[in-house]
Parts: sequence; C-alpha cells; structure tokens
Amino acid sequence: MSTDRYTSPLSERYASEEMQYIFSQDMKFRTWRKLWIALAETEMELGLPITQEQIDEMKAHADDINYDVARERERQVRHDVMSHVYAYGVQCPKAKGIIHLGATSCYVGDNTDIIVMAEALKLVRRKLVNVIAELSAFAEQYKAQPTLAFTHFQPAQPTTVGKRATLWTQDFLMDLEDLEYVLGSLKLLGSKGTTGTQASFLELFDGDQETIDRIDPMIAEKMGFSACYPVSGQTYSRKVDTRVLNVLAGIAASAHKMSNDIRLLQHLKEVEEPFEKSQIGSSAMAYKRNPMRSERIASLSRYVMVDALNPAITSATQWFERTLDDSANKRLSIPEGFLAVDGILDLCLNVVDGLVVYPKVIEKRLLAELPFMATENIMMDAVKAGGDRQELHERIRELSMEAGRRVKAEGKDNNLLELIAADPAFNLTLEELQETMDPARYTGRAKEQTETFLKKVVQPVLDSHKELLGMKAEIHV
Repeated sequence: MSTDRYTSPLSERYASEEMQYIFSQDMKFRTWRKLWIALAETEMELGLPITQEQIDEMKAHADDINYDVARERERQVRHDVMSHVYAYGVQCPKAKGIIHLGATSCYVGDNTDIIVMAEALKLVRRKLVNVIAELSAFAEQYKAQPTLAFTHFQPAQPTTVGKRATLWTQDFLMDLEDLEYVLGSLKLLGSKGTTGTQASFLELFDGDQETIDRIDPMIAEKMGFSACYPVSGQTYSRKVDTRVLNVLAGIAASAHKMSNDIRLLQHLKEVEEPFEKSQIGSSAMAYKRNPMRSERIASLSRYVMVDALNPAITSATQWFERTLDDSANKRLSIPEGFLAVDGILDLCLNVVDGLVVYPKVIEKRLLAELPFMATENIMMDAVKAGGDRQELHERIRELSMEAGRRVKAEGKDNNLLELIAADPAFNLTLEELQETMDPARYTGRAKEQTETFLKKVVQPVLDSHKELLGMKAEIHV
C-alpha cells in the first residue's frame, strides 16, 4: 500500500474487492477488447472482408493486455482509445488493420460504461436482497415484542420491534423495484459513429440500409443485451447515468433512515449494533459502545445522495451531440457512487445480522409510559362501571397532567394509576387498573401486519431471488 500519496478510502476501507474489480482497469480494457471482437465478428458476418483467422487472433489476446505498450503509446498520442487500439494491434498483427473499424472512441468507452454499470447493479441487487432477507428474519423474530413507538421522537402508541423493522424493509423493497426496472431497461449505445448517424457504416457497407440496421442488434446480442438505444449523438444519453445514480441515492436514503433509527435506539439502550470483544468505543471513555457502523452508514449515505447530483447536472449541460465535460466527472461520480453503496450495504448486512435487542430495557421504558397510553381504555372501563364519559375525560386529563409534572419536574415514577385508583369518579381499584397494563393490548395489529407483510410481500421477493441469498459481509475497519 502506498503511503506517500492519496488513496481513496472507498477502496482502502469501505468497498468490497468484488465491486472494486468491476470498476478496475482490467474490467474496463478487457471489455473494450470484447467489444472490438463483437464489432469485427458482426462486420465479418455482414460481409466485410474480415477473416476468421483475424477474429481468432483477437480472441487469443482478449485478456492478456499489454499495458506497458498502451501506456507508452498514450504518452505519445494523448488518446487512451487509440493507444489501446495500437497495443491490441501489436499483439494481433494479422487483425491490426480491422480493429475498431468504422467505430468512434465512444463505441468502446460508452458501451463499456453501460456494461460496467449493469454488472455493478447486479452486485448491488444481490446485496440488497440479502439485506432484505436479514431484516425479514429480524422482523419475524421480534414481531410480537411490544415497544414504545415515537412520533416527533416523543412517546406514542406502542408498536412492536418487528413491525418497526418492516418499515425499513419496505423502503429497501421500493429500492429493489427501482433497481430492477433501471437494470432491465439498460441498453447499449451500439456502434453509431461520431455524431450518431452511422455515416462511417454507410460508407463501409456501400449504402446498404438493411445491413446497417442489423449491426446494433447483433452487437447487443453478442454482449448479452436485449437492444441498443435507438438513437444517440456520439454518446448514449447521460440521462442513463442520472437514472442509475438515482437508484443508488434511493438505497442510500433508506440505509440512512434505518441507521439513524438504530443510533437513536442504541442511545436508549434498547437495541445495539454488533460490538466485537476487543473493539474500542472511545480513546478516552473506555466504557463507551458507540454505534460506529450505523454512523458510517449515515456518513457514506450522505455522500451518495449528494453524488447523485453529478450525473443530473452533467446530463443537463451536454451540448448537442456531445461535449467532453462529462468525462472527468463520470470517472469519479459513477464508480464512487457504486463503491460507496457497496460499502453501505455490507455495513447494513453486518449490522442487521448482529443486531442485539434488550427486551428488559424496552419493557421498562414502555411500562413507564403505558399508563398514559392506556387512559382511553381506562376511561371506557370506567364508563362501563357507571361513569360519565365527559366528566371522566376531563378528570383523566387533569390527573395525566399531574402525573406528567411529577415525572418531569420531580424525576419520580409515573403514578397515574395510583391517582386514578384514588379518585372515586372512576370506581376502579389499583389491582383492576394494573391488570390492564399488558403492553400487548396496546400494539394494535402490529404483529399481524408484520406477519402478513413478511408472508405476502417479502417472501415472494426472496423466493424469486433465492439464488442470490446467503451472503455475509466482512467489515474491514
């Protein structure tokens, strides 16, 4: 590892080796060579004087890229594509004259970008499905565990731990839907020439329109795509990059929301992310167990959400058939967005897989607030015992204010039940009131909603992606 120059923390700390390979030089330039082979094969099959011997020579050197030759050539000509055309030709002297025939630089550059983004989306999909599976198992385990719910981070009507996890899961399911739509609609640029008119192929094929119409579909099929975009300038529309990065930003937003909830719950000591035996929480405070994984999720997620602005602005500012002010931006924004989301999903997998729940702490906090939540039920029981609903409502409001003042101003326990039992208007004993304090009575349909959601919504998704399941994540730092 180099210590005397900048290295990206995305590769050093956060992203997996698998995602890093997708955006590696090897992946890029091997894909260029596959595209040159696909073009040459297509041109041969459509009647140009290209031999199978030339194709075989190109295939024999598809992976053993002579980087030293390409780098030296680029130093001389200042053009990356032509440098690699030259280097490929050095290895393939028989095919040298037909490599890149009729194509412009964007044939390899843009088609490779699409191919790389498609592969990266497939890896993101695999990790996203596994996050959904882990959350589903967590929700099933804790579907009936009552917990205090919060609105405005103020105590509200109880829910269950599992039901809360379904909210996180549903967000990720929406992200998966978006991802699959965008991935399923990705097309190649094809080979359309310098301004998208295919003028060079019109010359190569002597104006044969029907033959030229076959070029893009044949290239797409050879590269594993269903189609090419029907029209383009020199490049594919940068709107494509916008759509892809918006998917990543959506995943980041979902992960950020979940990580924030976990951080707040860890502050309340109700839930805790994994904490290793020898892990240090603070350099000064030895007792601390900081939610550093969830904090990292939030941190990387903010980066991705902001990063999504890059392709949107680039798409909006492209001039006519092409300008090159997209290139430097794309080289940064697309890979870094994917590398960051890859790290985010690994962290999500790690956190959810090892999430610790503390039912006793949850129960203690819930019971401290439950008398306030139970006032409507208490009032109904008192009405059944002969009380006046309107008078009881006003009286219970007054007693609730008194109990609340005692809790907040004096730091004492909630004594609302004792106050109600001592008030003859309610005609209820303390024992009768305490019998109503079963938290499960106040969680509504949280358990049933969780069961239905997992069975009817989540499980079909997991079943349809069962070949992707079984991932575990390793956190580097």
